[in-house]
Amino acid sequence: MKFNKTIYYFLLGALTVGTTSCSDYLDTEPLTDKVVPNNDTPYTKAKDAEDLMTVIYTDLGNEYWQLDYFFNGDAQTEIAHAGSDNIQNYQMDEYRIIATNSNVNRDWNYLFRFINNCNKILNYVDNIPDPALTSSRKAEMKAEAAIMRAMYNFHGVQLWGDFPLVTKAVVGVNSGNFDEVYSQVYPARKPINEVYDLIISDLEGALASAPASSNKYKATKGLALSILAKVYATKPNPDYAKVIDYTTQLMGQGYSLLPNYDHLFDGNHEANAESIFESNGDGGNIGAWGASMFFGTDWKKFNTPSYDIVNTFNTEGDNVRKNSSVWFSPTTVSWADNFWQSNNFPFMYKLRITSGLQNFYVMRYADLLLIRAEALVHQGNFADAATLVNQVRARASSSLPPITIANTDDGINKILKERKLELAFEGHRWFDLKRTGKAISILSQQRDANGNLLPYVNNLNQNRLLWPIPQIQLDNNPNLTQNPGY
Repeated sequence: MKFNKTIYYFLLGALTVGTTSCSDYLDTEPLTDKVVPNNDTPYTKAKDAEDLMTVIYTDLGNEYWQLDYFFNGDAQTEIAHAGSDNIQNYQMDEYRIIATNSNVNRDWNYLFRFINNCNKILNYVDNIPDPALTSSRKAEMKAEAAIMRAMYNFHGVQLWGDFPLVTKAVVGVNSGNFDEVYSQVYPARKPINEVYDLIISDLEGALASAPASSNKYKATKGLALSILAKVYATKPNPDYAKVIDYTTQLMGQGYSLLPNYDHLFDGNHEANAESIFESNGDGGNIGAWGASMFFGTDWKKFNTPSYDIVNTFNTEGDNVRKNSSVWFSPTTVSWADNFWQSNNFPFMYKLRITSGLQNFYVMRYADLLLIRAEALVHQGNFADAATLVNQVRARASSSLPPITIANTDDGINKILKERKLELAFEGHRWFDLKRTGKAISILSQQRDANGNLLPYVNNLNQNRLLWPIPQIQLDNNPNLTQNPGY
């Protein structure tokens, strides 16, 4: 389809001019009118490169990470409700998202902004002439940026399926480079397998030069190994031998489970031995303002723990993880909903420090031990899988009985339950259910405290396991196509 250049420039201007809002703006990096040849760079100093790396990590203070990441992973499942009066969130919670949902559009924009920031390093750092920027530091920067780009593409492909692959940073446009820039600003979606190929290539290529795994605030070799394990467990035609391989390498990186589960979240044990990658909530550039969103202390209150997750903790006798995950307190009527009485209302408690100083985990070791157990089950090694699950359970509490695994389905169900208990409110549940093929069977049975099916569970079907492509993106980009069912 031929796209009129006049319309293109109008839309390009719309990408770069305007005001911002919390939920419905088109958030992209501004383009300049400087045209940069392919073999040149707009950056010349070592400080330029370090500043670009700072931006990549500062993105962890963005709304996507502070709020949406947790909401997307948990409120679409049986463990949490929307918990606010935001219609966009209710659509997601109740499996009735429409293509004009502003949360969906903002997350699409955020991911591409993050990817563009990574591309600036990957495209230009090698050509920075400053001798203060050594070749080894350039290689390390490229490894970090590649890991982060892979992580964002992994998020995108899980949310939308076929996903555009943008590998060049857009820094300038004029009539001379129109065709090249056009394909980057208005890309077509790529098949899922191609997206995973790039993700794997980025991660495997980064292993040799990535920072040491002891650094919890950078994209390290440990993070690359972790994402690789999860990618090979998630992609079409999973490769469980690869999952075992990469988790074996990860287990040699010096990680271990903290003896005390609550120390993961109390704010006094940051950058601990279990952490693989975490945000560094500094109260400033990466201020952990999301905690206030979940506590309802200054605006909304999101991600209300469900009856289901509280009942699962209670039935299991898992008081340690329950008390670290859910906090009950009286609340005002404005925060109450149809699922809980306001005189004893649950709040998500893993993000509990509202001063902007709490770190949160992007990846931690217990998650990967359970991913390894999942792969072992698929290989028929039920005994070793159970050993890993029991290692995680024993850390939580010595009173939790060990499990045994009888067969593949039994193993997957028990690991899913363990992940539910261990990783509640850390943004994993939606993707766990999709990865294991259990989303519809489990989520269609969501019930309230009286045992009644929740009224919206019949909205869920196979099409709803992927989000719609945002309507504004379809309107602006003739190369995009919509997902089925929207």
